[in-house]
Amino acid sequence: MSDKSDRRDFLVRLGLGAGVVGVGLQGVASLRSLVPNVSYDPPTTVKLGPPHDFPDGLKFLPDERLFVFREGKTFHAISAVCTHLGCTVRAEALPQPETAEVDGRPVRLTHRYLCPCHGSRYRGDGQNLSGPAPRPLAWYRLTVAPDDGQLVVDLADEVDRDFRLTVA
Repeated sequence: MSDKSDRRDFLVRLGLGAGVVGVGLQGVASLRSLVPNVSYDPPTTVKLGPPHDFPDGLKFLPDERLFVFREGKTFHAISAVCTHLGCTVRAEALPQPETAEVDGRPVRLTHRYLCPCHGSRYRGDGQNLSGPAPRPLAWYRLTVAPDDGQLVVDLADEVDRDFRLTVA
């Protein structure tokens, strides 16, 4: 009888072990299915176009939700995403350009920004003035692509409000 019971115990343990391993592997496969194999996030570095496509003043790029300013050969980029809940702010031209001090330097401002969702207001350099917006609009780094000379923005690289790119 001892041989039969040893064999039976062995087969029961083998069956239980196989069952535990099977359930464990199924659990791992179920958890793995929650992690996507592909990232659907948009790229953070985007080519905007050649510098000569940008007029002096402001150009809004709706796909990037970005304002690009040009003064001669100097460019800078400001986010159009409200810092409150992510609505797209709209730019409004000032009747008269203003001069504001940004980081100790005078800056000429030609626009202000208004959020249509909850009424946040921003100065022309992106500084939040009123409303529920908790912080200023982001400024992004601009560079020139070495291969084709297009302006490139890195939407993951915020810069100080005094950043400017001068194109030769």
